[in-house]
Amino acid sequence: MAKYRVAVIGRTGKGAYGHGLDTVWLKCDKAEIVAVADENEAGRAAAAKRLNTKSAYADFRQMLEKEKPQIVSVADRWPDCHRDMVLACAELGASIFLEKPVAQTLQQADEMVVACDRHHVKCAVAHQTAYSPRVKVVKDLIGEGKIGSILELRGHGKEDKRGGGEDLMVLGTHTFDLMRHLAGDAKWCFARIQQTGRKAVSGDVRQGGEQIGPILGDHITATYGFAGITNGNFVTHVAKDGASTRYWLEVRGTKGTIHLGFGVLPTAFLCEDPSGMFGKNKATWVEITSAGLGKPEPLNAKELDNGNILIANDLIEAIEKDRAPLDSLSDGRAALEMVMAVYESHRLERPVDLPLKNRKHPLTVM
Repeated sequence: MAKYRVAVIGRTGKGAYGHGLDTVWLKCDKAEIVAVADENEAGRAAAAKRLNTKSAYADFRQMLEKEKPQIVSVADRWPDCHRDMVLACAELGASIFLEKPVAQTLQQADEMVVACDRHHVKCAVAHQTAYSPRVKVVKDLIGEGKIGSILELRGHGKEDKRGGGEDLMVLGTHTFDLMRHLAGDAKWCFARIQQTGRKAVSGDVRQGGEQIGPILGDHITATYGFAGITNGNFVTHVAKDGASTRYWLEVRGTKGTIHLGFGVLPTAFLCEDPSGMFGKNKATWVEITSAGLGKPEPLNAKELDNGNILIANDLIEAIEKDRAPLDSLSDGRAALEMVMAVYESHRLERPVDLPLKNRKHPLTVM
């Protein structure tokens, strides 16, 4: 059986090749890397050697036209060119493995979704936690009623020096994507943004690093409403203590709580205590693995390429079965929309409904 022709787009010095979105194809039995594009000469040469391909281009459009790949890794972390790259891939009929965040704005993301739909190509987003075998078990436990009805999903960013607006965009996308996979689409958002202890105003808007677009604030609190009685809460600030220790998602239900980290085999524990006062009734935390509740973990994160091989294989299956990838471009857009809802709510000083009517970046019209 012929292997899929795969090309890679990276930008050395401008997001590089993301978190392994290039080398993952070397581990995929159904794929063959035929070319790489990188505008940086030294980076392009290094990538060609690393990916064992002789075809290397400075211009990604030229590569797409000449090589006609079936799948392309749009691997750079910086999202400023994601829209142009995805549209170019879609127009030539290539499916895409896309680094997050998917775009800088909802307008860009909307164009990308329309292009992929029009040209009937698949686009998978690098939200690795969504593909985790442990998260599948967590979803099954929730579906079986192990923690009852979900009351609250509580998440934080890494809360390091990026705490606030940059943390919201760079790491909040993972949190919001996971919230959606566990609780469905958010219906509304109400948020408050602070800067050095006061309400953040238009004069505080600044450009974020890695070309993520405008950002605001060093302390953000946001609440989301999901179906039924479920609320979601997200907090990020520049932490004086405990930076990077609260990057997890707590799922609290009427019968118990699940504590869940991020990654292909994230830390995951269940406590069956409806009071939420863990230990009060001698309740204990039981580890959740890919094998089930309280069972040894049979998988190795390194062998799973930190989740990228699961995404690559799922993308190929999505192509062959004509279905959406497990974490599609529409999912990536929905996570981005939860980010933009924070800014829109703060701008309007009220809750906002999702999907947002305003597709422009709220900080550009603040």
